[in-house]
Amino acid sequence: MNNIINKYLIIKFFKIILNTILIFFSLGIILNLFEEIEFFKNINLSFTLPLILSLSYVPTLILELLPFIVFLASMFYFQHLRSSKDLLSIKVFGYSNLKIMLIISFFSFFLGLFVLFAVNPITSKLVKYYETEKAQYSKDVDHLISINKNGVWIKEITDFDYKIISAEGLNNQTLEQVSIYVFDKNDKLLKRIESESALIANNPWQMKNVYIYEFLTKETIFYANYKFESDNTLKKINSLYKNLNTISFLDLIINRNQLNKKGYSKEILNEKINKFISFPVFLFLMVILAALFTIGSLRNKQNFYYVLISILTCVTIYYFKDLSIALGQTGRINLILSVWMPILLISLFCSIGVIQINEK
Repeated sequence: MNNIINKYLIIKFFKIILNTILIFFSLGIILNLFEEIEFFKNINLSFTLPLILSLSYVPTLILELLPFIVFLASMFYFQHLRSSKDLLSIKVFGYSNLKIMLIISFFSFFLGLFVLFAVNPITSKLVKYYETEKAQYSKDVDHLISINKNGVWIKEITDFDYKIISAEGLNNQTLEQVSIYVFDKNDKLLKRIESESALIANNPWQMKNVYIYEFLTKETIFYANYKFESDNTLKKINSLYKNLNTISFLDLIINRNQLNKKGYSKEILNEKINKFISFPVFLFLMVILAALFTIGSLRNKQNFYYVLISILTCVTIYYFKDLSIALGQTGRINLILSVWMPILLISLFCSIGVIQINEK
């Protein structure tokens, strides 16, 4: 009998989650589709490409919102369970509020694990496809940054010339073993710049031990220190190529050292890995939080009350989570702690409520 009840609780909850995801997915497709159509409005393309790009991007957005989707679904689930009198019927078979809550919470936890190992690799490929396809039509396509097994590659175009910049790697704020090829508008090579290193935190770059080979005058000039004007700084480079949404959880774990050598800092990688690890825990806690507002309350409240509580709770947690990450990225607090701080505070709040929930 217990297995039947457990199956009933889980299947009913899973159906509500699927319906909630479908609603958010549909809204995401509609909203993102307008953005893609606006992006391609001056390009003679069919409606198919914006639709495909939206379908490629929205699943990643759904994963980012999944903790809040689970919270909203849990609020609706527990409220429906209570208002339909199913809660009293289930309690006849020895199920307490705490037991029901834990069944749904652990199901959400394992759902989070399934998402990490099965769904996330698919969404990361979709995001990579989205960025690759959209980059082909971007107005900034002349300013590209690429990371591959041969190092860092940057292309810059100005009104007078264009530059191809390559480096063996990016170590913190420094490009190592830099080569810069400068061409005119007719693709004629004007000069080559070789440097031991280039500090790219700000513009201009601060380069050391620089050799400049002038092909027009056939001169070679050496500078111990040299300032190189570039449109790209470390911040811009990070924003252009370091989208970790294109890398799955498994790839991060397996290829962390290789990614670090390619220029991804250990702090950024550790932050993303901890976000992934905390994801199932986040889902687990959001179910408990929803249960505290519904089956944990003795009063029968109108539906608008739960809607209001759901919206306020989601907004509060969302902005507090962003604030915590911002504090970590600016060095105010430890970056790893900034990932776990919202979860620790939610855990503390839930633990206080769980103490009394079984008595109600």
